[in-house]
Formats: sequence, C-alpha cells, structure tokens
Amino acid sequence: MLDEYENSVAPRLRGVPVDPPVHGSNKYGSAGLVLSSAGRGWSGLSAELRNHRKAVTACSGYHSYVEICADLIGNESLVTRRAAGFEDRQIARRGTIWLCRPGWQEGSLEIAEDQVGILHIYLPVSQFSPSKLGSVGPKISALRYERAFEDPLLFEIARAVGSELQAQTSAGSLLVEALAGSLTARLVQKHFGSPSNRFLPRPTGAGLDQRRLCRVLDYVEGNLEGDLTIDRMASIACLSSSHFTRAFTQAVGQSPHRYVSAKRLDHAKTLLTQGDRPLVEIALALGFSCQANFTRAFKQATGQAPGQFRHNRGSR
Repeated sequence: MLDEYENSVAPRLRGVPVDPPVHGSNKYGSAGLVLSSAGRGWSGLSAELRNHRKAVTACSGYHSYVEICADLIGNESLVTRRAAGFEDRQIARRGTIWLCRPGWQEGSLEIAEDQVGILHIYLPVSQFSPSKLGSVGPKISALRYERAFEDPLLFEIARAVGSELQAQTSAGSLLVEALAGSLTARLVQKHFGSPSNRFLPRPTGAGLDQRRLCRVLDYVEGNLEGDLTIDRMASIACLSSSHFTRAFTQAVGQSPHRYVSAKRLDHAKTLLTQGDRPLVEIALALGFSCQANFTRAFKQATGQAPGQFRHNRGSR
C-alpha cells in the first residue's frame, strides 16, 4: 500500500495541480490536499486524500455529513482531538479510524508529527434515510463523536475508496455507490447508539444510571491500552471507589476488573490480526506484566495462544 501511495501521489506532491476540495477545505485548508473526488461523478459519498502537517488547529463550524478518517499508511503520530467535555488521544497506526458526526463541532485537532495518506470520506446524511436503508433510519445524533478505533471492515471499505481515488476505473462510480451503501450499513450496525449497546453489557436497571455508565464505558473503550484504574473510572462516574465498584457491578453484571479484562482480550484479537506488533508489546500495552501472563490469559479465553491465533487468522 505504501508503494502504491508513493507511486500514485508523489507527482502531485511535487506541485502538479489536484482537483478542488470536496468538503475538507473549510476544516483543514487546502495546503495538504493530495487527491479529491470532485469532478468524478461519484454518488453516495465524497472523498479526499490528505497529508497533515504537525500543527494545532482550531475546528469550528457546521457540516451536514458524517466524516470518516482512515490512516492508510501508519503514521505513528499522536493525534489529540478536543471538544467540550471530550478529549481523545491516540497514536495513529495503519487502520486507525476516526468518526465525526454532522452538526456543530467546536474544539481543536493537535497532530504531533506530520502525517501522510489520511483518507477523509464524507458521507451525506441522506444515506441514512429510510429510502436508502429500507427501514426507519436511525437518528444521526446517535452516532457519537467517536474516539479513535479499529474496525477491519470499515478499513477495507476505506482502502477500496482510496484505491479508486488514486487509480480511477471505468466502473468506479458504480463501485463507490456500492461502497457508500456498505459503509452506511456498517456504521448503523456497529457505531450507532449508546456505548452500552456497542460494548458488552446491557444495564440491569440498578446501580449506575445510564448517563454515568455510558461515560465510564466510553472511557474504558478509549483507554484499553492505557492505565485503567478503579479510582480513575470512579472519578469519571463522580463516585467514591467503593461505591463505584458496587454500582458498576450491579449495572453491568460483572465487576470492573472482569469487564476490562474481557474488553482487553477482545482488543488483543484485533491487534493480533491488524499489523505485526510484537507479542510482548501487545502484552504490556494491555496491562499484562509480561508476555507469559498475556499468553496464559489469552489461551484460557480463546483456546489458542496469541501466536497461534495470529497465524490462523493470517492464513484465512
């Protein structure tokens, strides 16, 4: 993919004009634009391939589309997004995805190092209408200002859009229209609704109220490779540590420790099948003291050692 990117866009980086921007110029400016779908006759979505310089950018304004950003290359740059009551810090890797829903967005975007090969897909709200989905469409407000995440299917769709953007084909408009439908369906399937619907538990009606529970689950999801402690989760819920543990267990049906452990092992599966990070690095990132403990826990949960799981999924 990196070779394809360099071969296809290097001439443009040396000053060859590109198509005018589709949407991103208001938010990101025009300096980093590499490729645009403007003038392609695409239906269902628009797209831009951009390079982003190291900078802190203030973001504000109204837009009427869902923005999906995908790191096609693997930049290893810290990206920090901030908005009212929200902060997301993530090391961008190949396959990292960010979502931004329609509406007013006021905050900032901080990029620690230059980034290349970031695909921006702009999906109109009309894609979520009953006429498109064949049923009553979800409320677009249910798509949250997402923390960075990995979704292998979304990434493959983004790669296909990026490939058509870089090398136009005769049936490209038909392909993009189909990809827009697939992208919409995946978002509805996986990324709409409250965090408790997307993660593991269904609240029992006891313990934490829905608002506090959603805040805690969202924090856990965004910090699976971070330092998750009871004290920090309790502070997110604005409760004492002892009260939080009881309330969380009542609401979710399992203790905070068991919930986090299960989420981290699920995340380990994604890390093992996306890229080739060393097992010891994955173990330490997910809070294990050593690779041996990670291997033991992973095998107990899945019946396979991490290396075997990676090999089997890679073979498929």
